[in-house]
Amino acid sequence: MADRIGAPPRAWQRMLSGRRLDLLDPSPLDVEISDIAHGLARVARWNGQTVGDHAFSVAQHSLVVERILRGLCPEASASSRLAALLHDAPEYVIGDMISPFKAVMGGGYKDCEARLQRAIHLRFSLPAALGEKLKKEIKRADQIAAYFEATELAGFSTAEAAKYFGRPRGPSADGLDLSPRPARDVERDFLERFEALDAARRV
Repeated sequence: MADRIGAPPRAWQRMLSGRRLDLLDPSPLDVEISDIAHGLARVARWNGQTVGDHAFSVAQHSLVVERILRGLCPEASASSRLAALLHDAPEYVIGDMISPFKAVMGGGYKDCEARLQRAIHLRFSLPAALGEKLKKEIKRADQIAAYFEATELAGFSTAEAAKYFGRPRGPSADGLDLSPRPARDVERDFLERFEALDAARRV
């Protein structure tokens, strides 16, 4: 429903948990992991242009990225791995815009994404801004995941995927869960992985 004439536009979204998340000034108190898992499990990567009976969701991608980070950096702390799992968490609110569209949108999208990421990190006791080393490690894992998703699911040739995402050196798709699965199953797995990492860092 449209906002009343003359009223300021609504800038919050109601979540299934009952929270209202303000996109202009998101509060960590309004961030719930159940909402993140539910939303990400229903947001399709690659605008849904992937093979299979189900969408390959952002939640499943996030699980793959965290798995790759573990392989690249066996010494990574549970907090670092949790940051990898949550690297695309703002997309539970703003969706997964493909990179070409982000380039068209410019700074406004990135500002909104950064505000949401900061609130999510604070909610789960992660640094508001990650260190450069960890950011690069997560980015590398993200690019490796994108390469394998592109070639295994989205119809890219290996040459085309290498051009845009780089060719992985060392890691292979073996052991990665790249079979698109039902949203409910992925939501459960995402929550279980979050809980395991959250518990591990408190030991």
